[in-house]
Amino acid sequence: MFSLESWAKEYRGDLGIALSDVYGMSAFLRDFDLYFCKLFDGARHDSGDPFAWGERMLEHYRANRVDPLNKTLIFSDALTIPKTIALYQRFHGRCQLAFGIGTNLTNDLGYEPLQVVIKMTRCNGQPVAKLSDAPGKSMCDDKKYLAYLRQVFEIPEETTA
Repeated sequence: MFSLESWAKEYRGDLGIALSDVYGMSAFLRDFDLYFCKLFDGARHDSGDPFAWGERMLEHYRANRVDPLNKTLIFSDALTIPKTIALYQRFHGRCQLAFGIGTNLTNDLGYEPLQVVIKMTRCNGQPVAKLSDAPGKSMCDDKKYLAYLRQVFEIPEETTA
């Protein structure tokens, strides 16, 4: 909740799309109450099943008495043209839609794309973390901080295969 409040305070209505996967979708939805549902213009998907995520967001808006037709769902995780079309067909007319097709837009020849992502690991000497809904996308270089976050946000440890 602190991060959503801080974001709203800092940007004062600009950049009004909430990122739902910093601490996982379940933790996000616990904090994304009626106030934030109304305050933010929409939410962005960046990990996990995009179809399940979209359905869950629409249901969350309805449960908070917010009309999803007035909200934007942005899909941006590993999109291809066929997946984008399928998402559009599933959600068109139920909410506003936007898509961020990144790697596949310029690398659609069948080559394995490089996974080059730059993410912050510390801020002012303090650890930061991302606890994703997609296995392998979580990040944190401080095991104690990671354990603390998993406890606070009720997120089970990832299992490695």
